[in-house]
Amino acid sequence: MTIRLEPRTSVPRWLSPALTIGAVAVALTISGAVIAAVGGDPVASYLHILNASFGSVGVLSDTLVKATPLILTGLACALAFRMRLWNIGAEGQFLLGAWGASAVVLFPLVPDGTPAIILIPVMMLAGMLAGGLWGFIPGVLRARLGVNEIIATLMLNYVALLWIQFWVFGAWSESGFQQTKAFPDAALLPRLADFADAVPAFAGLTVHLGLLFGLVTAGLLWLFLERSRWGYEIRLIGDSPRAARYAGIDIGRRLIIVFAISGAIAGLAGMSEVSGVVGRLQDRISPGYGFTAVIVAYLAKFRPGRVIVAAILFGALILAGREIQPSGVPAMIQGIILFTLIVADVLVRYRVRIERRVPVTAAAASPPAASPPAASPPAPSPGAGG
Repeated sequence: MTIRLEPRTSVPRWLSPALTIGAVAVALTISGAVIAAVGGDPVASYLHILNASFGSVGVLSDTLVKATPLILTGLACALAFRMRLWNIGAEGQFLLGAWGASAVVLFPLVPDGTPAIILIPVMMLAGMLAGGLWGFIPGVLRARLGVNEIIATLMLNYVALLWIQFWVFGAWSESGFQQTKAFPDAALLPRLADFADAVPAFAGLTVHLGLLFGLVTAGLLWLFLERSRWGYEIRLIGDSPRAARYAGIDIGRRLIIVFAISGAIAGLAGMSEVSGVVGRLQDRISPGYGFTAVIVAYLAKFRPGRVIVAAILFGALILAGREIQPSGVPAMIQGIILFTLIVADVLVRYRVRIERRVPVTAAAASPPAASPPAASPPAPSPGAGG
């Protein structure tokens, strides 16, 4: 029996979402089997994740807070992936965005006492510029020098982390700790809880303005990809670079711009986290949002609207994962989901062919025996005849 992959000539519209759902189901089944193998109860674990993430308005608010950076970094990855650019650097772009927003307050780049209506937009712009610069670098390396973007973006993640550590352990350190001083109130994104006096139901809710940033960015990105000429060209480059070149599209220029925009979106995620959640810059401000964003974008099939749903699901997993033992279970589930999604993506592009080999018997293998020559008719005797 031989198993081989055969490229599909056409892909039914239902196949991709069906395989995605199936991949997640398989991943949860495998994860449950692993949990059971180490003595846990997989059903109780999954029920606990649901209850700890969606069981009340308060925990739902916390889930949305965890989902906010995943929405933005997931959108950053989805934009690049749509063009078949494998941006694995959303983590570093997130960190640089957090640094850029912090620089506005800590250098400072604006006078002390600047009101929030001015300070927050300036922090947003600085975070996006810093993240966009960190995306621009691998874009230029890929477009002009042919450097593999996976390696470039992955390595830049570590450079970004070291850059953050240089500042939080050095010039910006508060009393020698790996964090800066707290930001002023004007530099903090408003939360629902801040309006509890007017709306008592908002008391204790931690959802902040960064969630609105993510929703608006998803809408704008959808319009950009689906309703603009640039979006069409990006999708064409991703689907068929040869056809894009034939159409006269400057692929190198588009590549650099897409990388810069992707980095800027991830930088906005860093700004929203440092301003909306932490309130100061720390070296461990991200628990790996940029890496989880790769899975979020893959699960969403690079669609902005689906990124929101996938980010909320992974935000729930991160939030509830803090209470699950052993602590590596959430990361294990994420890794298994990514693996099954990759398999599903292969099955979307290729059809599995199973061919049964007919065994060759000994009789069939041996050459056929030579047949004896036909007997010639007897020669007539002399004198025979009329």
